[in-house]
Amino acid sequence: MEERERGRERAGARATTWPRPRVRGLRGEPWPRPGEALHAAAAYLKDCAAVDFGPGRLVPWVPVAFGLGVAFYFTAEHEPSAVAAVLAFAAMAVVAFAARRRAVAFPACVLAAAVAAGFAMATLRTVRLAHPVLDRPVYGATVSGFVEAREERERTDRIVVAVERFSGARLDEPPRRVRVTVKRGAAPPVGSFVTFKARLSPPLAPLMPGGYDFARDLYFQGIGAAGFVTGAIMAETPPRPASLRLAYLGLIDAIRDGVDTRIRAAAPGDEGAIASALITGKRDAISAPVNDAMYVSSLAHVLSISGYHMAVVAGVVFFIIRAGLALIPGFSSRHPIKKWGAAGALAAAAFYLALSGAEVATQRAFAMTAIVLIGVMTDRAALTLRTLAVAALAVLLLAPEAVAHPSFQMSFAATLALVAAYEHGLPWTAGRGGSLAERAALWGGREAVALVFASLVAGLATTPYAAFHFHRAAPYGVVANLLAMPVVSAWVMPMGMLALVAMPFGFDAVFWRLMAHGISWMDAVALWVAGLPGAVGRVPAFGVGALLAATAGLVVLCLMRSRLRFAGAGLIALAMVMAATAPRPDVLVSGAGDAVAVRGPDGRLAAMRSGGDSFAVKEWLAADGDPRTPADPSLKAAFSCDAIGCVARLPDGGLVALSRAAEALAEDCAQAALVVTAREAPPGCAAKAIDRATLRARGALALRRDGQAWRIEGTYPIGGDRPWMPRARAPERASPSSHDATPRAEDLDAGD
Repeated sequence: MEERERGRERAGARATTWPRPRVRGLRGEPWPRPGEALHAAAAYLKDCAAVDFGPGRLVPWVPVAFGLGVAFYFTAEHEPSAVAAVLAFAAMAVVAFAARRRAVAFPACVLAAAVAAGFAMATLRTVRLAHPVLDRPVYGATVSGFVEAREERERTDRIVVAVERFSGARLDEPPRRVRVTVKRGAAPPVGSFVTFKARLSPPLAPLMPGGYDFARDLYFQGIGAAGFVTGAIMAETPPRPASLRLAYLGLIDAIRDGVDTRIRAAAPGDEGAIASALITGKRDAISAPVNDAMYVSSLAHVLSISGYHMAVVAGVVFFIIRAGLALIPGFSSRHPIKKWGAAGALAAAAFYLALSGAEVATQRAFAMTAIVLIGVMTDRAALTLRTLAVAALAVLLLAPEAVAHPSFQMSFAATLALVAAYEHGLPWTAGRGGSLAERAALWGGREAVALVFASLVAGLATTPYAAFHFHRAAPYGVVANLLAMPVVSAWVMPMGMLALVAMPFGFDAVFWRLMAHGISWMDAVALWVAGLPGAVGRVPAFGVGALLAATAGLVVLCLMRSRLRFAGAGLIALAMVMAATAPRPDVLVSGAGDAVAVRGPDGRLAAMRSGGDSFAVKEWLAADGDPRTPADPSLKAAFSCDAIGCVARLPDGGLVALSRAAEALAEDCAQAALVVTAREAPPGCAAKAIDRATLRARGALALRRDGQAWRIEGTYPIGGDRPWMPRARAPERASPSSHDATPRAEDLDAGD
């Protein structure tokens, strides 16, 4: 009786903000009469809002609003004022505090303050990271500095160097960090001080309007130039001792290299490369056919260390510590071995985070795992949606720019969909068998259905982001995951864990080989699925509006509890319509003006480039859903060329001229509907002219024919001023190998 009274006192001591109502029409209450429809609709919406944003339901919306504020920051044409952003957040925080006792105003003000906080945090992040960005190509620059990171790739290696000395070019301020490509196997170790000559270029701008902004990505990594080494790399005595951060990076890289070497020695080929990706996060040595097959089959999430991998590591360590201590007679009854197990698992998860490279998906997984384990240590239950919300906030507070990266988007979309699906309850998980055989059969059936269900939910949740960023979908993703994931779960990862435990004692080789056998099965599944008819689901590019609508629909479906959540399905349907009806450009022009693509009467793109670089054309074809490669001879068939230029016809018969010489401009201006040239167009050109000045101001262009007029969309807005945007530089032709220093499509992958 006393315990019951104390429980009532504790319950009554809690602050009451917004009681959970019984929403009419949701739980059996009769609907109102027609005459009361308006009043009833308002009451219904208010009750639904109470269910969806009331006590216990507001927290998951905060990171959504925070991320929306970060997204607003990236849409600004000019760099916002940090002072104004902070003041706006402070004002909204004060308003939210003043409205804390108002049931309707308080949630709205909290979410508005979260939007302002996201905008301010992104602005402050840019101010803190401010660094010079190269504004023109530099040939033969001599660079000296500390190696901060290195990546092994299939054909070349890549290093990031913190610049100490920069010579060979007249620059107002040289870049502080550069990323350069080196010969395979020539990358020096992290922490070493090196000097080399390199050709450097500004970070690569988007290759078409709406395309991925490589320059922005590198800016937030602190990298101001990219290029390739043109000579030997010389190790030198550093002018000053390395910092503690650099020493830490060197230690972690040495550990990763040691583990990677042991894995490759025991399991060569793609099996060893994938095993190293699962343990160390190094996945750049996987061959192109297997890597492509993993993406086509929707198994690429296995290569990104994220929730599943972190859960296995933490779970195994937790079980071993707790079970081992429980075997000591009388020990478990006197000591909190469960909390000790959680502490050991947290330490193991933190080491795995550092060992794997700490990518966005791994950060999210570690944050969620840490919250759960800390909850165990403090005797607090971890609520799944709240855990995900705190993890998202942790990642966005540390790196607000992650909201624009596909890894963050796909990782959290998949996790949110899975958590929401299981939180809503699955009736087929109920029920118990009678005999041991019945229980075993029921357990096996549940596991199979759970795997299919998880693959389907996660696949559907990440489809909009895969289609937007990579222009592809995986029709057979559920089949591939159903065949491969049980082996990965029951064999590959456990063998990897045993190998790590056995490595200090020198008995790890056998476990790496056993792990490789399971990976061979996964590779076979990926290659088989990739070879099925229609396995490569190509999706033409669509605008960011469709992606935002799909995201809003996913969030509404997953976070709401009332029947208003079904509006999310309508938003997703709207996103599908927007994506399917997105207009496609008639003409594409590269930022240097040396590559042009024209949509012909057959509806397909024809492309012509004057240099050897095919990267832009490759991206254009992918964005158009075109399976052809830049080397396909049919791409040039629609162009007629001579020594001074080329022409191609539009569906309406108009001519697009690519003028390479000054003498071609006069004729092209008189006869063509559109003239593209890397030179200055004559002032009296009768055709629409895309010349050096236009490209310098707008970057890569997408043009659509509207009657006799042209609608032009540039990579950058007119007069745009952001720190990562190129500033008034003449377009330069890039060397074919210079793009080795830029991210490939697979560099933009996502974790599960």
